[in-house]
Amino acid sequence: MKARLSAAERREMILEAAGRAFSRGGYAGTSTDVVALEAGVSQPYVVRMFGTKADLFQEVFDRAVAALLTAFAAELEDPEVAASPEVWSRLGGVYNRLVENRDVLVVLLQGFSAAAGHPQIAAAARRFVSALYTLLVERTGCSPERAREFIANGMLLNALLAMNATEHADDPALAALAECALGHDCGFDVPEPE
Repeated sequence: MKARLSAAERREMILEAAGRAFSRGGYAGTSTDVVALEAGVSQPYVVRMFGTKADLFQEVFDRAVAALLTAFAAELEDPEVAASPEVWSRLGGVYNRLVENRDVLVVLLQGFSAAAGHPQIAAAARRFVSALYTLLVERTGCSPERAREFIANGMLLNALLAMNATEHADDPALAALAECALGHDCGFDVPEPE
């Protein structure tokens, strides 16, 4: 006999299923029916638990954001580490480990994409970028320009990873872009400059 899940466990199960579903189909292409099917529950149950599709997506997006911000904050906890020149490479490494779960990466991208047409999701995306910028500046003491550069390179890295650019290392343009994104080669074998 299968043990009955608590409400919290069912909620977690649905959020995980929603992350997978939104990662595959995007915000526009994923219905609450698809999420319900992925979770093995009824669609009315998903709606009862989360309300609208936008509310559900925002929770999935916010979870991905929280994972990223928590991981960065942990890396920046030691003021000596946060002030060191290696901090940017360390943060890049933290991010690379986090997005090994492709659903996290794609949900972040889907959030920025959906933000263009949905005010609720746009507000969540703005909160994320603001929190990330604030965390970087406050913990590292970096200039606004350095924080912007790090975030911009992170967005480039997101796009490269989403398009599976790492599987096309034979393209020198993609390899050069990957090298500049957060100072990591994203799985490319980039030759050292001569």
